[in-house]
Amino acid sequence: MSGAAPALAAGRPRAGRRIAVIGAGWAGLAAAVQAVREGAQVTLIEMARSPGGRARQVVTPQGERFDNGQHVMIGAYTATLALMRRVGADPDVLLLRQPLALCQSDGRGLRLPAGAPVPAFVRGVLAARGWTLAERLALLRTAGGWALRGFRTDPQRSVAALCAGLPAAVGRELIEPLCVAALNTPMAEGSAEVFLRVLHDALLAGRGSADLLLPRVSLSALLPEPAWRWLQAAGADCRAGLRAQTLQRAGEQWQADGEVFDRVILACSAAEAARLAAPIAPGWAALAAALRHEPIVTAYLADARLKLPQPMVALPAGAAAPAQFAFDLGRLHGDAASRGGFAFVASGASALLADGVEASGQALLRQARAVFPGAFAGPDAQVLRHVAAERRATFACTPAMRRPPMQVAPGLLAAGDYIAGPYPATLEGAVRCGIAAATGSS
Repeated sequence: MSGAAPALAAGRPRAGRRIAVIGAGWAGLAAAVQAVREGAQVTLIEMARSPGGRARQVVTPQGERFDNGQHVMIGAYTATLALMRRVGADPDVLLLRQPLALCQSDGRGLRLPAGAPVPAFVRGVLAARGWTLAERLALLRTAGGWALRGFRTDPQRSVAALCAGLPAAVGRELIEPLCVAALNTPMAEGSAEVFLRVLHDALLAGRGSADLLLPRVSLSALLPEPAWRWLQAAGADCRAGLRAQTLQRAGEQWQADGEVFDRVILACSAAEAARLAAPIAPGWAALAAALRHEPIVTAYLADARLKLPQPMVALPAGAAAPAQFAFDLGRLHGDAASRGGFAFVASGASALLADGVEASGQALLRQARAVFPGAFAGPDAQVLRHVAAERRATFACTPAMRRPPMQVAPGLLAAGDYIAGPYPATLEGAVRCGIAAATGSS
């Protein structure tokens, strides 16, 4: 698919309007692309030297390149997949699609067969390895109850309370890792309302909606770099390595660092958006600044002798097991540089990070050695290649939490995965919010 700018989409005329998008993460890129498609003159301002926000490739001081975490998408991410196609990034090439599998390396866990999501879920649960028939039937009864209630529940309820009647093994081996993967929040604290919304979209959004989509390339190559090039080709003014300093009203317009715009979209982090918005909308800024965040830690390990049975495996839970998933990067990327490379990912990692990044990496290395005896046995300098710690990876998705609205003030909007909406902090949530901010819808 060509990366050339497409013809303008149908919609409200916006030709000639000047729009500033502050932040070139996935929300900002989505907002900028949508605004260009609607005819606006777009200026995209990114504080970092490259686009992508918390889902991009970074370069270490030693010159090595690593993603700043691992991101898993699902087939229900329709807005993200459409945006990728729009900017010339073919998801059929860049993503490995496979039926949902949350299995350990020995095959224990849930694996859905191909087909329509609901019957596939039933067949997958009945065939799940490691659970008794009573445990499998209990899961089906509970999930059936969620469906009969329209996947709705009390907003004050936690995921742990929602699943209190499930057998312990199902909660430990399926619900907990699924909850931290979707919400980046432990099930004891996670919002049952948001958790059920994710399950609803995965199971009821159509054939393939529950499929796992695993990146075959770096996160930067997946969307940020193609979108940046698309925007430049379409005439957008893309500025990297520049931090917006001031924002103020200028009549019915806005001034960003003295430059006048008809509309400004704050697509930066919640903390950065709160800083810029504080003099204009202190109530909104306070709400954004008050969000509690959860970190994600990723340890990149190397062992040329090891090969996982599938590109992504769930890891056994335990007191000394902070990571929930491991990724075989050699199987995913298929190039010589990735061969023998693995990523161990710990979501909801506040406790893990308490002793610092280096200690976190060593804890994940110990877990990897315990799960795969005999592997990662070389000198630490060769085995533990890099530790990526995103301390503010996502907001803590807790029950009845208050998220700031999209509109900050007339003509000033915010876009990001933390903005009020039905989804947790995911790439799909960010993309949808960016598009909505560019069109002025909420």
